[in-house]
Amino acid sequence: MVSIGDYEINYRDEGQGSPVVMIHGLAGDLSAWRPQVEALGDRFRVVTFDNRGAGESTQVDEPVTTGDLARDTIALMDRLGIENAHVVGRSMGGAIAQIVALQRPDLVRSLVLCASFAKLDPMGVRVLTDMREVLEWRGDWADHARHSIANFVGSHFFNTERDQIARIEALIGGETRLPACYVRQNHACLAHDTLADLAGIACPTLVMGGTQDPICSPTATGWMSERLAASRTIMFEGCSHFFMMERPQMFMRELVAWLEGGWRIGSTSV
Repeated sequence: MVSIGDYEINYRDEGQGSPVVMIHGLAGDLSAWRPQVEALGDRFRVVTFDNRGAGESTQVDEPVTTGDLARDTIALMDRLGIENAHVVGRSMGGAIAQIVALQRPDLVRSLVLCASFAKLDPMGVRVLTDMREVLEWRGDWADHARHSIANFVGSHFFNTERDQIARIEALIGGETRLPACYVRQNHACLAHDTLADLAGIACPTLVMGGTQDPICSPTATGWMSERLAASRTIMFEGCSHFFMMERPQMFMRELVAWLEGGWRIGSTSV
């Protein structure tokens, strides 16, 4: 745990090698990265942490922006003596990572944006708003999970991997954070807009998305790819927001290749 301003930020610093900083999304906490930490820890120094308002970090019902969360990230990296790192962001974490790269380009060796956005498209706005309103109306994480799960995975995965769906739904439904913190960060995602700034990100950037993702859609993914000066885009066919769980082996192959310096420009589908 480290103090960043008025907040206590819970983090883990594991492994040896080039630093990789991983930023989780709107839901969940640093444990979302556990499979990646286990796979990368023998060759990289992997730092994961709970954003304020999540996990074991300070939870306060107050307005927050992705810029606030980016400043937390920068302060944590400075506190840990990380001078330059691969920064990997998932969903909201990718939005935060973009601001880190814009405000402190010296800290970012490369970016990896997983199921993320520079600005949500109208579909993403509607879906994210609907999920928030369910939680506000019902006041129950299990109800939120039941109404949200179909947005996170592709139709084939939902229909065939029923045990996995049950586990994911139980994970989301077992959330312990203050609902107000999710609500505040949901609003932060809706307000996030770095589209006009993306051309200022010069570092190599890997953009990954799912072709069936209604939250961070192919449209929103394309907006990023078009504006990033040195980007590679990989679309996971038939997958949605949780393509990392739907196609874990393919995701890890692409991530490791990128982190090991396999930077290529262009677009592909897998």
